Amino acid sequence: MNLVLSLIWALTANAAQLRSAVELTALDRYVAAPDTNYTFKLLDTIQAPGVKAHILAMTSQAWLTPREVDKPVWKHWLTITRPDQVTNSKALLIIGGGRNDKGPPKGPDANVIRIATESKSVIAELRNVPNQPLIFNQDGQPRVEDDLIAYTWDKFLRTGDERWPARLPMTKSAVRAMDTVVSFCASPDGGGARIDGFVVAGGSKRGWTTWTTAAVDPRVVAIVPIVIDVLNIEPSMRHHYAAYGFWAPAVGDYVNHGIMNWMGTPQFNALAKIEEPYEYRSRYTMPKLMLNATGDQFFLPDSSQYYFNDLPGPKYLRYVPNADHSLKETDAWTTLQAFYESILTGAALPRLHWTLEKDGSIHVKPADKPSEVKLWQATNPDARDFRLETFGPKWTSTPLESKAGVYVGRVTEPARGWTAFLVELTFTGPRGTPLKLTTNVRVVPDRTDHKFVPQLPGRVGG
Repeated sequence: MNLVLSLIWALTANAAQLRSAVELTALDRYVAAPDTNYTFKLLDTIQAPGVKAHILAMTSQAWLTPREVDKPVWKHWLTITRPDQVTNSKALLIIGGGRNDKGPPKGPDANVIRIATESKSVIAELRNVPNQPLIFNQDGQPRVEDDLIAYTWDKFLRTGDERWPARLPMTKSAVRAMDTVVSFCASPDGGGARIDGFVVAGGSKRGWTTWTTAAVDPRVVAIVPIVIDVLNIEPSMRHHYAAYGFWAPAVGDYVNHGIMNWMGTPQFNALAKIEEPYEYRSRYTMPKLMLNATGDQFFLPDSSQYYFNDLPGPKYLRYVPNADHSLKETDAWTTLQAFYESILTGAALPRLHWTLEKDGSIHVKPADKPSEVKLWQATNPDARDFRLETFGPKWTSTPLESKAGVYVGRVTEPARGWTAFLVELTFTGPRGTPLKLTTNVRVVPDRTDHKFVPQLPGRVGG
């Protein structure tokens, strides 16, 4: 195993060296640094119909010091699901959450078993990203999820210490998971399978980590960032406040730590240079599917206006209507599977282009024929607010027909309130799995009634 790991670290270091020293960031340096804490151990192998699921305990790294955090060593559960017949050298890595005070998983997710058997590929589920709960600086407060991340942002913003942003160890966790999958699958216990590339997916904070993992590791051949519709964070969050006139409760941890008040400062820009995916956009030349929700309680449905056009291709969007940040009870897994199978098989992904016209419409011109096209729309007469938790599942669809190969999505501007709309196209993916893609969400009238004015940086509230 040591020889394999040495080769992996050498490849990672060489990839970093290919970029000029000017381009290297704290994220690059942190991930490339060897860490003798890294190790993994097979705990159990579970036989399920058509697959074997290997449960591994993995230690990815040590982050910060025992004086700064109560659990500096990051430990994870890694479930590697291997179908009886593996015919692909690419694997799917799903970055997940969890807690470091819970036991190992009992087995893989049912969707994972299905996709592994149907795609004949290895799927790995990484848990405990971030390693949580954590207590910092002996303050007695166990922190998880956004509270944990916002705390580390605050520490960086106040001190400039580039060790602090939690996205660094979160990203390294994913990179070490890929190392583990490669090494374990090549072993007799892992079936002797060769893995040489990864499609990486994750939701929310793990969606952000999906982006940063792709920025630093050349083994990533495609990504599916899920419900992290906040690239180019500063204009996106200013738009959030401008639309609502308040910060949604979902982003309350960042408000409570005073993060919003740092926007527009050199310190906030320095943080973005380290871990903001938008800052790494030139590196994202691999296929990308951004899977979002129209009713997300964190982000506005038209947030992609701040980043999508600036990303290199290939790039795709899907906004799932009548869904919130959880994407529960939706067909999001099917979309992920269709995209993943396209990458595995080398099947051509759909070619489509759309424009947001000055008359308020959306014009879509697909080069490949979709099996179905719909216009989805919803009107809120009271606020520019389409969160599922406050607005409800009020999106409705109507079929669209093409005229000279162009589909036109158009809505009537409401006499009162706002209407959000998008065009959804369904294509037939490999094995007949439907691949649903959408345009940006457009809102008419494109008017906001509020403006965020930061307080002094570092003050709580705002």
